[in-house]
Amino acid sequence: MANETQSNKAIAPAIGISAAILAFLFWLIYFKTPGKAEGDWVLKLPTIFAGLNAVSACCLGVGIVAIKRGLKRIHIGMMISATLSSALFLVCYIIYHHYHGDTKFLAEGLIRPIYFFILISHILLSVVVVPLILLTLWFAINRFYEKHKRIAKWTFPIWMYVSVTGILVYVILQNFNTV
Repeated sequence: MANETQSNKAIAPAIGISAAILAFLFWLIYFKTPGKAEGDWVLKLPTIFAGLNAVSACCLGVGIVAIKRGLKRIHIGMMISATLSSALFLVCYIIYHHYHGDTKFLAEGLIRPIYFFILISHILLSVVVVPLILLTLWFAINRFYEKHKRIAKWTFPIWMYVSVTGILVYVILQNFNTV
């Protein structure tokens, strides 16, 4: 029972941290006046986002294959790498929106509802996946492996979806969002 109580201690902080991140991002994107940046380096950040999402997706894929083959060290390394690339994505995303603000989607036609479906599902699931990632990692670090496995079955596909759709959002914006 003590282990059960100890393993559940991370749930409230994970949800609290996720809620704080979400509230901050909402304010940053929709209410904060964008800062001034010298040069066009800010406009290059979305390419970095896509790259970090790709790294995350690749690490997740290799990590899941590794654990299914019993390669625990590789699994751990890949999950740490996926976590770090996702965290670095979040830092770059915050920097971008500090200087750029909201990105408008200007394209019309069939691509518009496709884009918004991908974007909205990406955003909603990114909100869900942050506490799942934190809990999954916390269970692994604290050696609650059964709970880790149980929650990872939900975390993995959602995290993979968020990573891949992040790349798709970038590709669509680069190819269809022209004025």
